[in-house]
Amino acid sequence: MSAVAAVPPGRPLAPPPAVRTHPVALVPAVLVCGAAVLLFGFMLPLAGYAMLVGGLAAAWWCDRSGRTERLLADLALVAVGQAIISTMPLAADISYPAMARFAIVLGSAVAVPYLVSRFVYRDRVIRFPWRTGKRWNRTQWLYLVFVTLAGWLILPFYFISSGVYLNWPTVTEPSEILRLFAGVNAVGTWDELFFVCTVFALLRRHFPVWQANLLQAVVFVSFLWELGYQSWGPLLTIPFALVQGWTFTLTKSLTYVLVVHLLFDAVVFSVIVYAHNGWPAIFLLSP
Repeated sequence: MSAVAAVPPGRPLAPPPAVRTHPVALVPAVLVCGAAVLLFGFMLPLAGYAMLVGGLAAAWWCDRSGRTERLLADLALVAVGQAIISTMPLAADISYPAMARFAIVLGSAVAVPYLVSRFVYRDRVIRFPWRTGKRWNRTQWLYLVFVTLAGWLILPFYFISSGVYLNWPTVTEPSEILRLFAGVNAVGTWDELFFVCTVFALLRRHFPVWQANLLQAVVFVSFLWELGYQSWGPLLTIPFALVQGWTFTLTKSLTYVLVVHLLFDAVVFSVIVYAHNGWPAIFLLSP
């Protein structure tokens, strides 16, 4: 994406600029992020938009009263991203028109907040640090192995026993399998660009890491629910969203959290194909 800005090698990701904040800021943030539950979880757009407007109005009051600074500006970007996403159904669809629609809408949900932040607000809170100039340590490499093994053990049981694999289209032809692979990886990449590098980064300017992480996880998990991770899926997606936010905080590296995500998604792709076709038969705990 042309709007992506990389951090030069060797330069660590800077913390969000300090702004005046107050505990009451949690109220509008919870409203804005909580609107995702209505928009994507329950698919109630009018109620979700009303919650977004209520959150932004509360943010305006917080800024106006002097308790916070730039809260409305930053939450407005989170709200705009959610509103853009809500303009299309998120059910998995690998037809060519649907994939084009996903690319345009989800791409806009990242590009619009970035462009407004960079060229209207003239700040650099939203960044995409592909390179940090630091080598991955042994713990990071071992974590990649752990994520892959955990997905290999857990995901087949989840997808098949719950039946949620049926939320993804049946793929039998080579072209369908390739499109599913491309779609799973594209959405996984977008997840990190939007939920971690955009939503989480904007929230971190106003809240401690743990609060910002919980708030971004609400939006992340709600999106994944409509995408197809339903049934008892939140028992997996909530920890995943929280760990991804925390990992980004520790590593300051979009590349690393993206590799983690795509390794997990490689297992997701394999499980979906296996559930529909019976191959590749590589899973130990498949029902």
